[in-house]
Amino acid sequence: MSQPQPMTKFGYEKLQAELNHLKQVERPAIVKAIEEAVALGDLKENAEYHAAKERQGQIDDRIQELSELLGNAQIVDPSTLEHSRVSFGSTVVLCDLDTDEEITYTIVGGCESDPDNGLISFASPLAKQLLGKEEGDEFKARLPGGEKEFEVVEVKYEEIVFECHD
Repeated sequence: MSQPQPMTKFGYEKLQAELNHLKQVERPAIVKAIEEAVALGDLKENAEYHAAKERQGQIDDRIQELSELLGNAQIVDPSTLEHSRVSFGSTVVLCDLDTDEEITYTIVGGCESDPDNGLISFASPLAKQLLGKEEGDEFKARLPGGEKEFEVVEVKYEEIVFECHD
């Protein structure tokens, strides 16, 4: 059995919309394309047929993946959580002790992460090491790019702003 996947209502609704689009628009369209390609005859050298079948496999795989994610989804409203310590939905201001640079991250669900906009997955290496920390805590984070030393400057809850790329 898979573990629950915490996510915000926004993340859940985004995945649900994608799943509905795949099931109601993309899949029926690809089935129709396959039927049209079959009507053309010889399937051995029918590029349209092979491309459509490949796309159907990709759609089916994504439908399966989304169904599992949604089935394991645990919708969390970060505004109801305590944020004196870093937890899901916390916005954390860190100071890189080597460069004195301040960095701000918000901890979100895996499907919602967008590191370029400061949204990191609760399962990311940095977030895992941040969970439970308080303002003033200093720690060494083991990250894919090496070890870095941080101080937790601030832990707070702010409404999470998700960028819509649709």
